[in-house]
Amino acid sequence: MSSSPERARPQPLPELRGHGLHLRPWDPESRADAQVWLRGLTDPEFRRWNTPLRPVTDPDGARRSLRRGALRDTDGTGASFRIADAATGAALGHVGVNEIHPVLRRATVGYWVLPEARGRAVATRALLLAARWALTELGLHRLGLSHALGHEASCRIAGRCGFRYEGTMRGAVFAAGRRDAFRDAHLHARLATDPEPGPPPVTATATP
Repeated sequence: MSSSPERARPQPLPELRGHGLHLRPWDPESRADAQVWLRGLTDPEFRRWNTPLRPVTDPDGARRSLRRGALRDTDGTGASFRIADAATGAALGHVGVNEIHPVLRRATVGYWVLPEARGRAVATRALLLAARWALTELGLHRLGLSHALGHEASCRIAGRCGFRYEGTMRGAVFAAGRRDAFRDAHLHARLATDPEPGPPPVTATATP
């Protein structure tokens, strides 16, 4: 494991493989990637739990959003991965390591899964891959994970991936569809020194 903050990049993002998944950087110039990104960020279930600072509502907005993410990938403040099925290449969703602070060696993580990919432990498997990379190859010490209060699926995913519950943050995130009201959020975190979580489900047919 790296212990040097200088390891928290500027190398290009790698492609990560494991648990039946293939994680690669998003391509802002790919029409297909922009369409997947737009579908994910306009999905009603995503909007139920997330209120983006910059809403994405059309293909041009999706490309602009992906380009902003690519800049963060390049400068080392973020790492954004497209989740795909390793066997078929079908797009399944997104997982990101965000707000990377190389000196304090900490970051946050986030993810979403397309509607047709839910119920197959995609988020669990992708988060295990991304977290291991961030805590070893990237040399980070702490990864935070937060979600709106009531999002039980995210609580379960956090637990399976070794992110311990640390408390409830009052008024920490926007209310659904609003920027003038707030709601509470659960905070989870995983440290590089925490025990390695167990493997994901072998058969991913009934878990988020």
